[in-house]
Amino acid sequence: MGIGQIGVYETFLLIAGAVSFFWIGGMLQSLLSISENNKSFGTEKNSPVFFNTFLLFTIFSAFAAIVVYVMQPVFADMFSLNGHQIPYMKILFMYIIVSGPVNLIEYIYLLRNKSLNILLYGILTFGAQLFCVTVPILLGYDLGYGLYGLVLINIIRFIWLVIIVFKYSRIQFSFEYIKEYLILSTPLVLSILISGSAQYIDSFIISYKYDEATFAVFRYGARELPFIVLLISAFGNAMTPRFSNPSNINSASTELKSGTKRLMHFLFPTSILFILTSKYLYPIVFSPEFGESAIIFNIYILIVVTRFVFARIILIGLKKTKTIFYSSIIEIVLNVALSLLFIQYWGIAGVAYATVVSYIIEKLYLVIVLSKKYKIDLIQYLDIKVYLIYSTILILAFILSIFL
Repeated sequence: MGIGQIGVYETFLLIAGAVSFFWIGGMLQSLLSISENNKSFGTEKNSPVFFNTFLLFTIFSAFAAIVVYVMQPVFADMFSLNGHQIPYMKILFMYIIVSGPVNLIEYIYLLRNKSLNILLYGILTFGAQLFCVTVPILLGYDLGYGLYGLVLINIIRFIWLVIIVFKYSRIQFSFEYIKEYLILSTPLVLSILISGSAQYIDSFIISYKYDEATFAVFRYGARELPFIVLLISAFGNAMTPRFSNPSNINSASTELKSGTKRLMHFLFPTSILFILTSKYLYPIVFSPEFGESAIIFNIYILIVVTRFVFARIILIGLKKTKTIFYSSIIEIVLNVALSLLFIQYWGIAGVAYATVVSYIIEKLYLVIVLSKKYKIDLIQYLDIKVYLIYSTILILAFILSIFL
């Protein structure tokens, strides 16, 4: 596909994510701390928790799709789309409705300790997605056929979700649980809306100032190593429920520290390797037009230094979600201000640098609050010596990559 078409594909996914990433992320994180520790059902087995959560996700997804449909001219202007229309709008509408709720599947399996089911689900559905999205394109068909394949797979996932909700949850509507869940989720939803929107604001700035080709170059570089983010996020999600019991803080902190140390021994060297080789890999994996994406990619890899500081998941486990909301305000203000400033000096790379700086400052704020207010010091949940050694080597590798 041409770089312009790739830009359209990225815009399709960006719009879908922009109207749903915040409430999906906030409600999923809240589910980890409330599923087995809530006022409505307590520790009741097969409680209606998953059923009521499923209802909320479905309603919010439908609402998000309607918002995009009604505000189509606004989104088209925001992304500088020609004709003031979103390409493949009907497909996008269907995709938003079914793709939101299916995020629950992995979390239900996680909370039921069904790790093998997660693996099986991932292999089957994401393998099928790769096939259904790419094969029509490889056969020479229009991009729309690949997007139809994306919708088809998510419909199958939705059916899968309905089956496991009926299996692991009692079918009973509970207004009290929904109220409790939304109260706990709201600060996290707002937090992710504010902080997570930084990547979307970055994209808005790039798409406004540059053409679709430059936007695609930025988008293909503006991402961390996927498996690193997944491993760290999965570990954090698994640890979050451990902090929901106040009497378990010390043992949970020790477990978090040892697990983080094991991850650092594997993920830091991997990050360093990719920083030193990305400039050679990007033109091979994608095309020579994406060579500049490697620079953006290397900057984003630096975010990994913040990923090993799990102050956020501790606060979520303790249900202290307002602190996370305040930290997000700090992050987004810094990100936007620095992006607008740095882009004047370093172009699209400046936007990436601004993201890294704002992430670091936001994480420092959480560490300080956790220490001062809740008496949980950084040394309790992070091996500082190992962390500093690896972080220093990573930064040196980044500096070296600039001159390679």
